[in-house]
Amino acid sequence: MPSRRNFLSTAALLGTGMTCAPGTVLAQLKRSATDPEFVVKNGRIHQSIMGWCFKDHFDAVELAHHCKEIGLVAMEGIPREAYPEVRKLGLEISLIGSHGFAKGPCNPANHDEVVAKLNEAIDVAVDVDCKSVITFTGMRFDGMDEEEAAQRCIDTWKEVLPKAEKAGVTLVLEHLNSRDDTHPMKGHPGYFGDDVDFCADLIRKVDSPNFKLLFDIYHVSVMNGDIIRRIHQYKDLIGHYHTAGNPGRGELDDTQEINYPPILEAILETGYEGYVAQEFIPNWDDPILALRNAAQLCDI
Repeated sequence: MPSRRNFLSTAALLGTGMTCAPGTVLAQLKRSATDPEFVVKNGRIHQSIMGWCFKDHFDAVELAHHCKEIGLVAMEGIPREAYPEVRKLGLEISLIGSHGFAKGPCNPANHDEVVAKLNEAIDVAVDVDCKSVITFTGMRFDGMDEEEAAQRCIDTWKEVLPKAEKAGVTLVLEHLNSRDDTHPMKGHPGYFGDDVDFCADLIRKVDSPNFKLLFDIYHVSVMNGDIIRRIHQYKDLIGHYHTAGNPGRGELDDTQEINYPPILEAILETGYEGYVAQEFIPNWDDPILALRNAAQLCDI
């Protein structure tokens, strides 16, 4: 039976976001518990960063230097012209952008543009030795028939996939939340692929090893929940992960509700060896301290 002293010691550690096992993170990491000199040590999670979230604070190369110092291994969501300098620093490009979330294949008016931009993105991925290109369903539109729209998505992706398969590139379909209407990048009202189970069904129907799910933990939390169960349920379909705090798409700290360490453990349990990209919008006065907080929390 545990002693009162042990109980109180554990309680004190829980208050800082740490377990009684030295160095093990239990829950969200408080801002005050962030090590201002933290550097990734374990590296079991291959941490990347979605650069657009920090674009109001740093250009891509400046951010890359900070990422290298902290111990992140890759970047995405940055201008392509920054790729050479980022790669010179030893960072990988973890994901290539394509047609954007608004103009997707669910709308026939977007078909040619989607195909062209996916094909272009595959070429860029090959040039920079990146294995993943992002894709989206696109937004709902007036008069849309959902079954026809879903089939249109499937047919469009199948049109592009032979090239991706030959190049060894995987298209990853991102599920987005349609609930948050407070900010154009915190939520996407009207997005067709706003149900992660529906997106998983689309992926099964495409039926290619080079077409997988981009499992955004923040968006799944907003729309569906039951994150750990879904990670195990869809482990064979998942090709990429994104993070952020919920609500608000802010830091992964103790002001939000997602308990990231057991989620990350679940990801590792599935055998996943790809990237987990930090995609939170920093709210702290020191955005790099916010990034260290997330990197520290995720370095399980």
